[in-house]
Amino acid sequence: MEIGAKDFARLTTFIKSKYGIDLINKQQLVECRLAFYVEQSGYKSFTEFLDAAFSDKTGMEIANIINKLTTNHTYFNRESDHFDHLVKELLPKIERESTTHQICIWSAGCSYGNEPYNVAMFIDEYFGFRKSAWDCKILATDISLNALDKAKRGVFSADSVKQLPAAWQQKYFTRLADGTFQVIPRIRKEVVFRYHNLMEPIAFKKTFDLILCRNVMIYFDEPTTEKLCQRFFDNMNHDAFLYIGHTEFINNPSFDKVRPAIYRKP
Repeated sequence: MEIGAKDFARLTTFIKSKYGIDLINKQQLVECRLAFYVEQSGYKSFTEFLDAAFSDKTGMEIANIINKLTTNHTYFNRESDHFDHLVKELLPKIERESTTHQICIWSAGCSYGNEPYNVAMFIDEYFGFRKSAWDCKILATDISLNALDKAKRGVFSADSVKQLPAAWQQKYFTRLADGTFQVIPRIRKEVVFRYHNLMEPIAFKKTFDLILCRNVMIYFDEPTTEKLCQRFFDNMNHDAFLYIGHTEFINNPSFDKVRPAIYRKP
């Protein structure tokens, strides 16, 4: 099943305006990821499918489209430079300077949860027995309801955890009968999953010491990225950090670039 130019235009225009995701040059990707789903759902054409999706008041069909179109390929210890900075620079600084014993971290675009769970493990390793004195809850958000549901369960394939040390696999996971690995309850409780569209205003109660938005802005054009980064800046504490993907770049003079893919709010 092929998607015509008119249907492709109205779908990509809607997704760009609503979610910031720029798919204008990715017609083949859109077609490949949606064609089978459209046919299996009983629609005879993309036009019929999109008419139904846009008239669905529950928003579930649009959510299904987003689930199909966004790539959720991730694994533990991805882009390890960030975790090195977290443990060697950010956490020691917070431990020295904090008077509230609270660390505010946001994983923006958390996908299946590998990233926030990974951060929770590094925090656990860093503080050790001192951790009981700290509030280390991590906010994790995504626009994919499917990804959030999976993230809350915290179950991962053996392939996705293979870059973790064997000791960590034993310490932080329970191996299930089917060979998958589930994050232990103690670490799962450290992560709070919420739906959030990054194109919408940021209205969380707290400001952040660290925001991770890694390999998310590759979907956005430059103006959308710059507006998002400014919203991040406005919701960060003084001397807070922003981690982005190593293939991404931001051009926002408000931030100081610390090293590739790490920015600081002065």
